[in-house]
Amino acid sequence: MIVGVPKEIKNHEYRVGLTPPSVRELTLRGHTVLVQKGAGAEIGLADEQYVAAGASIVDTAKDVFARAEMIVKVKEPQPGECAMLSEGQILYTYLHLAPDPEQTAALVKSGAVCIAYETITGAGGGLPLLAPMSEVAGRMAIQAGAAHLEKSKGGMGLLLGGVPGVAAGHIVIIGAGVVGTNALQMAVGTGARVTVLDKSIERLRQLDLVFGGRISTQYSNAHAIEEAVLSADLVIGGVLVPGAAAPKLVTRDMISRMKPGAVVVDVAIDQGGCFETSHATTHADPTFVVDGVVHYCVANMPGAVARTSTFALNNATIGHAVALATKGWKKALADDAHLRNGLNVCQGKVTYEAVARDLGYTYTPAESLLV
Repeated sequence: MIVGVPKEIKNHEYRVGLTPPSVRELTLRGHTVLVQKGAGAEIGLADEQYVAAGASIVDTAKDVFARAEMIVKVKEPQPGECAMLSEGQILYTYLHLAPDPEQTAALVKSGAVCIAYETITGAGGGLPLLAPMSEVAGRMAIQAGAAHLEKSKGGMGLLLGGVPGVAAGHIVIIGAGVVGTNALQMAVGTGARVTVLDKSIERLRQLDLVFGGRISTQYSNAHAIEEAVLSADLVIGGVLVPGAAAPKLVTRDMISRMKPGAVVVDVAIDQGGCFETSHATTHADPTFVVDGVVHYCVANMPGAVARTSTFALNNATIGHAVALATKGWKKALADDAHLRNGLNVCQGKVTYEAVARDLGYTYTPAESLLV
């Protein structure tokens, strides 16, 4: 199969779909890999490294899309990229379709076979291709929040850990999944007072066993969220409903009653965000203020640490990429129910139930297209 890797074009997105070691995994199996010139240059992956791994370098994204049978990316295709997709071409990348009707419509129109990293499941029931970026984003959320609590960044001028004789700040983490747990690890290290909320008592019990008296755990309901948010200096939103739009757990009214200069970091923004006041921002212009509260809602947070993120992501994605290239999409999806869960749009049909429900499409089960 001919596999293509275009350069990412989203604002401040420096990750790349395949690293040279991943390219080698494909070329050793007889596949052809086309990499757009300079695709990995921003993170120290030179064209020469790709050539040494067996890839061919092409000049433009148009060349990649025109020749490749499978496109491997990181972020969702931008409008110009959607227009270059062809019927039956495989697109393997993050999509986050539920809050993005325009992209969904463009992919339906293209007739391409669109497989989303974020809905591929794992043997343990998790989301193994989303997990590495969630780990990065969770850890970055505390860094971003701490920075924007500084007065010069619009915050209240608070040092999260305090100093002797001055009280530490209060961090609230909503959701104790991969994002929340990684945020929690960083939050505890700041010396701040930390509260984590989740609907899983078992998960809260596990965290309590690990962190003990260094954190406070609370069962997540509307009352507990409101109480925690109103006392917080920094709130991290890390909730996820796989493939669907994130629930709006923090209302506009709660935001209006938070401390002036408090900061919220919405890590769920790729799925629409879990704060009612959220809208996606970029690394170039990462924040906005609503009712005196600083909102950090960058939709591709891991792109800021693009080299680390690229290698972490490739560790998770390359196995399925090899399967798709070697078997073809129909057999690869038929053989692997977890990979099959990644099929979101296929040949003009929406094949992920939550996306179809949220955006008003007729749901077509993936299995019906594999015959």
